Amino acid sequence: MDYEIFELGDVTLQSGVMLPDAFLAYKTYGRLNADRSNAIVYPTAFGDRHHNNEWLIGEGMALDTEKYFIIVPNLLGNGLSSSPSNTPPPFDKSNFPQVTIFDNVRLQHQLVTRKFGIEKIALVTGWSMGALQTFQWGASYPDMVERIAPFAGTAKTWPHTFVFIEGVKAPLLADALWRNGNYTEPPTAGLRAIGRVYAGWGFSQAFYREESFRQLGYRTLNDFLAGFWDRSFLGLDANNLLAMLWTWQHADISANSMYCGDFEKALRSIKAHATVMPGRMDLYFTPEDSEYETRRIPNANFRPIESIWGHFAGRGINPDDTEFIAAQLKQILDVC
Repeated sequence: MDYEIFELGDVTLQSGVMLPDAFLAYKTYGRLNADRSNAIVYPTAFGDRHHNNEWLIGEGMALDTEKYFIIVPNLLGNGLSSSPSNTPPPFDKSNFPQVTIFDNVRLQHQLVTRKFGIEKIALVTGWSMGALQTFQWGASYPDMVERIAPFAGTAKTWPHTFVFIEGVKAPLLADALWRNGNYTEPPTAGLRAIGRVYAGWGFSQAFYREESFRQLGYRTLNDFLAGFWDRSFLGLDANNLLAMLWTWQHADISANSMYCGDFEKALRSIKAHATVMPGRMDLYFTPEDSEYETRRIPNANFRPIESIWGHFAGRGINPDDTEFIAAQLKQILDVC
């Protein structure tokens, strides 16, 4: 096991439901310095685990382990932290309670403060759902977070993205093996269909037109659909996927007692230096939504990733995009 577990005990979620014996799986990189001022929090995205974040972490890299102490907490529902697949009855499978981005960040805050005694965070960063958590950190703990750098993600799930997620969920729920979450064998047809739905949204039209999938080693479009997209979802637990999708659909940094739904106020509350990096051709975390949000954050810079790789410009699989993101992270970490 290449990660650690932080036991949270019985946790009352935003919904009011108590999740017993909750826990966060996390991994750390580098060393915490004497005054605990070099911490970076880098949450995981939808379907990802801590190792998926490692393309930015290492000696001499953007998140330099010689300088910084990087904490990668796994999203609730991803199969490592408390999830439908690893929670005993009565909260197992489809009975797992609804978990919000606010819940995730509040529990990550407990990890950061109680486990490591950290009072200031040098940077919070993340891709996609990791970006949603990044914005939430800035809004929930404005006096603690010094910098944020969300990429390919927004501060809330805008209506069009909500609709997109409905399309992702639908084939799984229609699979005959689904059985309202009480399946005895994986609903593979639904999982494969999720990949095919996602394929049209994860990358841009130009990516497909220019056959950029060849850069990933796929010779034909069909090879890419089967090799990249089927593989992405077939190994995942269906109830875990749906739990994370619910969290994503209902993300909003203002949907809590701090801001009572006042999204503009929540954005204005972020004190951190911010570099916001949407994908220029992201089809569901759109640059237009990101630009709207960035204008309302007091100390924010808008730095779009000029790429045809769509949402996956933020995934660490295209060297040019990786170089851009790394440069922006290094630059914001140099801000005093």
